[in-house]
Amino acid sequence: MNCKVEKTENTNEVKLEITIDSSKFDEAMKKVYFKSAKYFNIPGFRKGKAPMNIVEKYYGPEIFYEDAFNEIATEEYENMLKEHNIEAVSRPQVDIVQMGKGQDLIFTAIVQTKPEAELGKYKGIEIEKIEYNVSDDDINHELKHMQEKNSRLISIDNRPVESGDITVIDFVGSVDGVEFEGGKAENYELEIGSNTFIPGFEDQIIGMKIDEEKDIKVKFPEEYFSKELAGKDAVFKVTLHEIKKKELPKLDDELAKDVSEFDTLEELKASIKEKLEEQNKQREKYETQEAVIKAVSEKAKVEIPSGMIEIEVDNMLKDIETRLSYQGLKLEQYLQMMGKTEEEIRKEYEPQAIEAIKSRLVLEAVIKKEKIEATEEEIKEKLGEMAKNYDKKEEDFDDNENIKNYLAEGIKSEKAIDFLVENAKMKNVGK
Repeated sequence: MNCKVEKTENTNEVKLEITIDSSKFDEAMKKVYFKSAKYFNIPGFRKGKAPMNIVEKYYGPEIFYEDAFNEIATEEYENMLKEHNIEAVSRPQVDIVQMGKGQDLIFTAIVQTKPEAELGKYKGIEIEKIEYNVSDDDINHELKHMQEKNSRLISIDNRPVESGDITVIDFVGSVDGVEFEGGKAENYELEIGSNTFIPGFEDQIIGMKIDEEKDIKVKFPEEYFSKELAGKDAVFKVTLHEIKKKELPKLDDELAKDVSEFDTLEELKASIKEKLEEQNKQREKYETQEAVIKAVSEKAKVEIPSGMIEIEVDNMLKDIETRLSYQGLKLEQYLQMMGKTEEEIRKEYEPQAIEAIKSRLVLEAVIKKEKIEATEEEIKEKLGEMAKNYDKKEEDFDDNENIKNYLAEGIKSEKAIDFLVENAKMKNVGK
């Protein structure tokens, strides 16, 4: 087997011409025959018992070509990428030059390769200092959340609905006198002021009394996810059954004892402040890193291949699909709700994908320029953390070079980010 590699006229793209010996291709055809023999039904033979040469005569030898190609070509293509140190960042564009029984298999694969970023200024980059301070409002917000979490609902029967009440209602929605799907519910709990319903609906509940019936007129938003209802006038026949109101516990030492390990409200406030300050430090660190990487990336030059962007967007959509699955949704349903096609979403994510790719390539360039390395001790430490997280022993990963390489790359990236931050100049806003 041999392989010729040549650059194409496009930047960051190469063409591989791979030749696989005829004996290997014929062997692949035999493997395909044995895998698929049970499916062939040829007169004079029991199903799946016809010899390979009979199957070839009956269907033609081409019956095995495509599967034989898939059996052997992918592995050999991957081997050639490794042998020639080619880091492919796109799916290969494959063209078969020669394929047949008793012949060498010859095919070409055009693939985009990973580019290198050309660094501009990366040391002494000036960015605004990022700082977050804990205010009394922040602490009070946390306390309010604790009150809400420990509130209780009390029934109200001596007044009409007010904003902030929780109502229990029946409703039936119709457009032009015809009920529509999903527009009906019984004993539905709705918090007035939560803005979870169509604009204007909750406002018209205010003032209703228990057992009162009312027709509420609303207009569906133009951008409503259901195209059949978007922009339409609707009427909801509403019956009010109950009015409830949240009763919040007092902000005092008793609440502190109930919701924490502290005996006084002042101790609880101090603890909240400490927690928020730690969160702010982490936020400052993360946003500073992001700002420095962005500033360095803006000064760097790199031509990112289209295939690299396509794969990055693919990964982003897979992440979205995973998150949606936790909510019991599929991507198709989400797109329908958003009123967008997959192509439109892909286009929207392209700038984000390009920025992410460029950031990675810039960090790799800094690692190379500054000769940043990951030590055995650092890799070992990360292996220990990984083993603990997955409830395994560190020795379980000893022979896994892929994991070690992955951890090493992560360590080098962290060091490169720290290097850029340490060498950046922070300026105070307004100064």
